[in-house]
Amino acid sequence: MSRSTPQPALLVLSHLRWNFVFQRPQHLMTQAAADRAVYFIEEPLFGHHTDHLDVQEVAPNIHVCVPHIEIGHPPAESQARTARVLRDFVQDQGLTTYDLWVYTPMEYPVAALLRPRLTVYDCMDELSLFRGAPPELRVREAALLDRADVVFTGGHRLFEAKREQHANAHPFPSSVDTAHFHAARADLPDPPEQRDLPHPRLGYAGVIDERLDIALLGKLAARHPGWQFVMLGPVVKIDPRDLPQAPNLHYVGMQPYAALPAFMAHWDAGLLPFAHNDATTFISPTKTPEYLAAGLPVVSTGIRDVIRPYGEQELVRIADGADAFSAACAAALAETGTPAGEDRRARADAHLSTLSWASTWADMQRQLDDAATRATRAPRAATATHGGQA
Repeated sequence: MSRSTPQPALLVLSHLRWNFVFQRPQHLMTQAAADRAVYFIEEPLFGHHTDHLDVQEVAPNIHVCVPHIEIGHPPAESQARTARVLRDFVQDQGLTTYDLWVYTPMEYPVAALLRPRLTVYDCMDELSLFRGAPPELRVREAALLDRADVVFTGGHRLFEAKREQHANAHPFPSSVDTAHFHAARADLPDPPEQRDLPHPRLGYAGVIDERLDIALLGKLAARHPGWQFVMLGPVVKIDPRDLPQAPNLHYVGMQPYAALPAFMAHWDAGLLPFAHNDATTFISPTKTPEYLAAGLPVVSTGIRDVIRPYGEQELVRIADGADAFSAACAAALAETGTPAGEDRRARADAHLSTLSWASTWADMQRQLDDAATRATRAPRAATATHGGQA
């Protein structure tokens, strides 16, 4: 719901591109755009051209901004050039008051010439634990935490870590667009990518990267040749040649967010087959409530933010290892259409009724309002990090 008073513009530094998998940043910024201009700043593209900013309005009040920076400069100089491009853009737009929302500490230096009213760090993952994370990420995150007025985390496990590093940290786990995924319970056409596959179908929707337990996936496919495993999502940071291959393993690739309910409408279970490694220590999978909203029984490995609350409330089956995970999948399939299955779905629906991206954003906005009030009462001098003219 739009507020009566428009809010300052929001500049968002993101490591995820707007047209990548539709997830937390896109959901939240769609809500934010109800009463403020959102400038979603992606990481730069490099080429043989003069520095400039490409700006496209992709939805009402949402502007995707892509810096195009001359190739051939050291990383620090490239970020300095990006900072100048952003400063000039802010000045050209006449943005005298605006907030800065940061997803990626690695790009925080490009904000060096900005002077936001508030700085927000929405820490959706512990990026320093991901494969290929640069060593300087932790140093830049420390600088961001020092400057941030408020810190949000993508889950409770991550909150437990960040509250030790910032006094104004708040957990906001994955929410859900229930109405969007509830459409999977209707008679939607079966997408051509899976139309000819027999049942049962067990599906996964999300990025396929080092967080996925591909060894477990291979074992499941080998043990259950009659089960069809439908894998939706882009393959990132791992070699596609390393993925298990089997006649009943189907890698469909990234699909539009709008198409996900149609795929899920013809699945028999939703899977969260995550590995236990550094990259999954702090994750809070958005797909958990989305699968449930679609009406699917869900099986997950023992990820902390899935166990609590979904496993503890017996809304999701939790199992680790090929034996236990196979048994949990078999139980989920057997429960479909039974009184026990309908009871589980009803309890899941009751839980989901307390979640929405709109309510999540409203709670975040209250934290921003409180932070702005504190900043007004106790204004602080601009630091070297924000010592520019914009």
